[in-house]
Amino acid sequence: MENLQGLRESEVQNLLKRYGYNELPSPDRRTTLNILISIFKEPMFLLLVSCGVIYLIVGNMTEAQMLLGFVFLVMGITFYQERKTERALQSLKNLSSPRALVIRDGIERRISGREIVPGDIVILSEGDRVPADGLIISSSNLYIDESLITGESEPVRKIACQSNSEISSEKENVCFAYAGGLVVRGYGVMRVTSTGQKTVMGKIGKSLQSIETEETLIQKEIKKLVKRFSTVGFFLCLIVFLTYRLFNYHWMDGILAGLTLAMAILPEEFPVVVTIFFALGAWRLSKHHVLTRRIPAIETLGATTVLCVDKTGTLTTNRMEVRGLYSEGKLLVFDPDKISELPETFHRLIEFGVLASIERPFDPMERAFQDFAKKYLINTEHIHHNWILVREYPLSENLSAMSNVWKSPDGNKFIISVKGSPEAIFDLCHFSSAEYSQLEEAARMMAEQGFRVLGVAEAEFSQKNSLPEKQHDFNFVFIGLIGLMDPPRETATGALQSCKDAGIRVVMITGDYPGTARAIAKKTGLLSYDRIITGQNLEQMSNEELEKNLKNVDIFARIMPEQKLRIVNAFKKNGDIVAMTGDGVNDAPALKSAHIGIAMGERGTDVARESADIVLMNDDFSSIVEAIKIGRTIYDNLKKAMSYIISVHIPIIGMSLFPVLMGLPLVLGPVHIVFLEMVIDPACSTVFEAEPPEPDLMKRPPRKLDEQVLDRKTFLFALIQGIVVLCVVLAVFMISLASGHSEGRSRAITFTSLIVANIGLIFVNRSMSRSIFSKTLLNKPLIFVTAGALFFLSIINFNPWLRQMFKFETIDFHDTVMCVIAAICSTLWFEGIKYFMRKKQKEK
Repeated sequence: MENLQGLRESEVQNLLKRYGYNELPSPDRRTTLNILISIFKEPMFLLLVSCGVIYLIVGNMTEAQMLLGFVFLVMGITFYQERKTERALQSLKNLSSPRALVIRDGIERRISGREIVPGDIVILSEGDRVPADGLIISSSNLYIDESLITGESEPVRKIACQSNSEISSEKENVCFAYAGGLVVRGYGVMRVTSTGQKTVMGKIGKSLQSIETEETLIQKEIKKLVKRFSTVGFFLCLIVFLTYRLFNYHWMDGILAGLTLAMAILPEEFPVVVTIFFALGAWRLSKHHVLTRRIPAIETLGATTVLCVDKTGTLTTNRMEVRGLYSEGKLLVFDPDKISELPETFHRLIEFGVLASIERPFDPMERAFQDFAKKYLINTEHIHHNWILVREYPLSENLSAMSNVWKSPDGNKFIISVKGSPEAIFDLCHFSSAEYSQLEEAARMMAEQGFRVLGVAEAEFSQKNSLPEKQHDFNFVFIGLIGLMDPPRETATGALQSCKDAGIRVVMITGDYPGTARAIAKKTGLLSYDRIITGQNLEQMSNEELEKNLKNVDIFARIMPEQKLRIVNAFKKNGDIVAMTGDGVNDAPALKSAHIGIAMGERGTDVARESADIVLMNDDFSSIVEAIKIGRTIYDNLKKAMSYIISVHIPIIGMSLFPVLMGLPLVLGPVHIVFLEMVIDPACSTVFEAEPPEPDLMKRPPRKLDEQVLDRKTFLFALIQGIVVLCVVLAVFMISLASGHSEGRSRAITFTSLIVANIGLIFVNRSMSRSIFSKTLLNKPLIFVTAGALFFLSIINFNPWLRQMFKFETIDFHDTVMCVIAAICSTLWFEGIKYFMRKKQKEK
């Protein structure tokens, strides 16, 4: 195959402008009109309009105009929040498009599938989703499942064709790959011909949905809560209306009072807050290289008790180097930077290791062979650029080895080279028990130094005979063992310690030797138990035995991908919440079964990505730990927001209800409720969402998955807070009236006290472990909400026209001081409780 350089970046930008992004229109994307229609359907909007209409009916044009003006202001705030949420979700959908490995400027790089342009060179490997339509220009045993496009269940074998002129109508289907197809076997290289709506998929009109929006447990809980509040609100509104009739008040005033109470009770913030928290949470996760494909995973992250991880590329860097060689009974362990020449004994081992590799390697292990050979064998007879590859025998479920059949220009025999797991190579060489034991000991010694160990063998076969179907039919001769080192990531040790502190158990599941796994576990601090379960041990265990043995095992070694499902299910049976990492086609069942499936974004297949709940874009273990921390933070902040919403609604409901029942002048009308909502909405959806994590967040044990966000303790605290504020504000109103103040002045004093108390509730609910005076508690949304609320409250109190709209009268300095003191007293007591809680926690 030609030495492919691919497109230049300058060409890519021009082609993107010409053809657009490689994506299909999203049918579920919410437009500006869709968002506006959904706002018009909101109960709060309908209540506001109803109040405005009533004011028009009774001839109060000023009140009506004022209220309807507030309607548009509330709509603007809601629209901004909805658009912010939609943009966050849309950015995630863009990220979640299938990844593609392309060659640009002669360099292989992995990009988002939407950035593919016509002319791009795309490398296809097993498990990849074909990102666009294209011509196959190189292939090796390449089969693609195109059932999504054609409906045919059988994979199609693809062959290489260098140009369109070579393609007859009969060969078109086998020379082209189509967007949406899935590579089920082999590998190939494709030159893109069509993207986006120009692809066959685009013409058919099908699209793959990358992010699934499904209801979480919290969303279901909130739905029930909203129904209960709404039911209670309906009956209280009826009581208010009947009370008005009983006292012979005007029936229209009764309706307005009832609607005001309905607006006070309606918990319209609940579903909005949950939606915003999860959407912005997913956006925050993406900033830490974690893509959320299924929103419920965010909720589950904080409850994770067991984290099953692969070794290669997750705990390690996935940058392989040849560090150990064994041949003819001799073992060589070395640092590549400290040796200039390779002993002749090991030349043949490296020669056949390279011959057993892929011609254009993509895998780090394959590249390690090629790089090592270029460094030490470049000027020797062991490099064969003129040999012709005749056939490949790929890895299979039954045999972890791959063979290449080569034809030498000057020979009459085929040369076969094979590499694979030591056990597979020993099996192919048909060793005696003594030979097997001796070589197995050599492999074990290399593995204990942290090497990934592979065996290499060779065979010859006459060109006069047809090649056999199975690798076992060759007479292989053992050459030696190669040890590759994949060093641990620098961040792994700290991340593992964070997991231990957070009560999360980390389990390594790897296909490597037990010795290799143990060496890496020791270096990273993972190892807590000496016992290791191998794939062979697993086969001999029943499910019940496996469940019992899980309690004292940290490492599973020599595990086949299909065995991961058993391990995950066993942990689940023991009551654990399992997060599982995977990257291959065969990992998909385990990823699906785990509570949280985590696919590798860099080296993972599209099948694994599509089966997973979240995708690790940088394959780094520390990103998983950061995701768990963010998941816990989102849940923790959501509890704070819910607590605040409950506590702030209690005094609003009370001040809408008690004056009616007690025969006192009304304090709150629709316009007052709207102003309060303008403070509450941004506070609960932006201030609490932006809160930093609590200092002890990753020191707490995982929460139970079925734990309610608004549990009994949280609800009780919120209820007490709200009742205390209500009692203080009601007392301020009654004292003001008893002092001889007018109705308007008393209303202004009471409303000012309520607004300041509202701000106080925001401050005290932001953290259970830190004081409101802590500098670390400042965040920008809090500053804007507090300053905005106080600024507009001042304008209302000092502007005559606005004062009239709110039915206020002028308040003096002493009144203002009384409002502030009363509001502070109604909320600051909670700081005392928090202080004693912190003191009690320290004593433990």
